[in-house]
Amino acid sequence: MPTVAEQLIDTLYAAGVRHIYGLVGDSLNPVTDAIRDHDDMEWVHCHNEEAAAFAAAAEAQLTGRLAVCAASCGPGNTHLIQGLFDAHRTGAPVLAIASHIPSAQIGTTYFQETHPERLFVECSHWCEMVNGPEQMPRAVRIAMQAAVGQRGVAVMVLPGDVSSQDAAHPTAISDGPVPPATVLPDPERVDRLAALIDDAEKIALFAGAGVAGSRDTVVSFAELVKAPVGHSLGGKEWIQYDNPFDVGMSGLLGYGACHEALHEADLVILLGTDFPYDDFLPQRNTVQIDIAPERLGRRSVLELGIVGDVGETLRAVMGKITPKTDESFLDDMLRRHEKALTRVVDAYTKKAEKLVPIHPEYVAAILDDVAAEDAIFTVDTGMCNVWAARYITPNGRRRVIGSFRHGTMANALPHAIGAQTAYPGRQVVSMSGDGGLSMLLGELLTAREHDLPLNVVLFNNGSLGMVRLEMLVAGYPYFGTDHPSPDFATIAKGAGIASWTVEKPGEVRGALTEAFAHDGPTLVDVRTDPNALSLPPSITGGQVKGFALAATRTVLDGGVGRMIDLARSNLRNIPR
Repeated sequence: MPTVAEQLIDTLYAAGVRHIYGLVGDSLNPVTDAIRDHDDMEWVHCHNEEAAAFAAAAEAQLTGRLAVCAASCGPGNTHLIQGLFDAHRTGAPVLAIASHIPSAQIGTTYFQETHPERLFVECSHWCEMVNGPEQMPRAVRIAMQAAVGQRGVAVMVLPGDVSSQDAAHPTAISDGPVPPATVLPDPERVDRLAALIDDAEKIALFAGAGVAGSRDTVVSFAELVKAPVGHSLGGKEWIQYDNPFDVGMSGLLGYGACHEALHEADLVILLGTDFPYDDFLPQRNTVQIDIAPERLGRRSVLELGIVGDVGETLRAVMGKITPKTDESFLDDMLRRHEKALTRVVDAYTKKAEKLVPIHPEYVAAILDDVAAEDAIFTVDTGMCNVWAARYITPNGRRRVIGSFRHGTMANALPHAIGAQTAYPGRQVVSMSGDGGLSMLLGELLTAREHDLPLNVVLFNNGSLGMVRLEMLVAGYPYFGTDHPSPDFATIAKGAGIASWTVEKPGEVRGALTEAFAHDGPTLVDVRTDPNALSLPPSITGGQVKGFALAATRTVLDGGVGRMIDLARSNLRNIPR
C-alpha cells in the first residue's frame, strides 16, 4: 500500500506533471522522499520557496499545463506567497503543496505554526487542508482541476504526519485535469455589437493577452472595419508582429499612437484585456469582450459587454456588419504612430555606440538582434519592463513573460529557471535589473546546480530606476533608490557561472554573442545609464510639474527598435 505522499506523486505524474519546484524541509520529507523514489519525477531544488513558485508559474504560463511547487511548514509556506500571487494574477495553472505541522499540534501555537489554509486564500481559487488519508486521492484531483479549469492557483495543505500515512483508497487514475471549454458569445449581444459597429465611423481595437490564438481573426476584423490596433503589454507578443494596423501600446510603458487612437475613436473595442489603468481608457463608447464575466466593466464604463472567446465573437459578428470603406481615421493613426517612433530614434541611436555609461535602450536593441528567433525572455519588474516592451520584437515564436500583473521585483531569474526547465532546448534570456537580481541572488546557484543554460542579461545601473521615475513624476527628489552595485560578474564566476562585465557599448554585441553560444548558465553584467528613464504616452500637467520640481533627467517618450520598420512599412500604401 503506498503512502499518501506516494499516492500524491503518482496522481500528479499521471496528470502530466514531471517537475516539482521547491525547498526540502522536515514536514515535507514524506513528499520529497516519494519524489526521490519515483523514476520519472524531478525535484528542482531552489534556494528560496518564492523562486520555486515563480519557476512553476513560468512553466505553467508558457506550457499552459499544470505546474507544481512545494514548501515546508511555517516560513517555507510564507516564502511561497509572492510567487503564488504572481501565478494567480497571471492565470497560470499552479498547484502548491503546502506542508503543515503535525495535525495533532494544529491550533497550539506549535513551532513554525501558521494557518496556510487561511494564508493562501487570496491568491488561489482553491485552498483546503487534507485532514486524513481518506480524502486522497480525490483532494488532489479537485486541486488540479481547480488550477487548470479556473486558470490560477490551487493550494493543498498537507500535514507531514498525514502524508506519511498509508493511503486509504487505491490510486485510481481519473481523466483530467480538463482545460476550460471555448466560450461562445450570446447571439443577441453579437447582434447589438454589429449595430454599434455599423453606426460607428471611427473604430479602435485594444488587444490584451486574451487574443492569443486569435491573431489572424483580429487582423481580418481590423481590415474589415478599418480600425487601428493597439495593445497592452500582455497582448504585445500575440498581436503586434507583422500587423499592418499596429499603433503601439498604451499604459505606463506605452509608445506610439495607441493612446490617441483610443481617445479619438467613437467606438473602442477591448479584446481579451484586463488592462489595469483606467486613467488611460476613454471611459466612453466602449465595448469589452472577455471570457471572464467578472472582468467586464471593472476598468471602463461600457456600452456593451460580451462574455465570449475573442476569436469566436469576432467571427460571429463579421458576417453581420457592413464593411467600412473610409480609411481616413486608420491612415491618420498609422501616420501618427510612425511619426511618434521616428521622433525618438536619435535619442537612442545618436552616438549610442560611443556613450558611457551605456544606454540601456541600446543594449535592448542589440539583445533583440542577437537573440534567437524562438527565444523566451523573462523580464524583471521596473525599467526592464520598459526596454522589453519597446525593443524586444515579437514574431509569433518568441515569448516574453514577466510579473506584468502582480508587479513584484526579482521575478526574471526564477521565471527563467522554470522556462528553461520546461524547454531545455530553447534559448532563455533573463532581462534582470540589479535590484531584482540582488533580491533572489541565490537562484544563480539553482541555475548552476541544475546546469540550466539560461542567460542572465543584467541591466546594471545601480538604481531602482522605476521607483526613481515615480518619485520624479510625483515631484519628489529621488531618495533611497541609488546604491553601489557589487561586481555581479565576479559573484557569478564564484558560483561557477560563465560571466562577462561590459562597460563600453562596443563590447555589448560580442559579449552577448559569446554568452548565448556558451553551453551552460551565463551572466552578462552591462553597466547602464541610471538616467535613462521613460514617460508614458500621455502625462498630466501635474506630472510635468513634478519633473520640474524634482530635477532634470534624460527622458524618452516613445518606442523604437525594429518596430519603426513595421510602422514605416505600414505607411507604404497610404496616400501622402
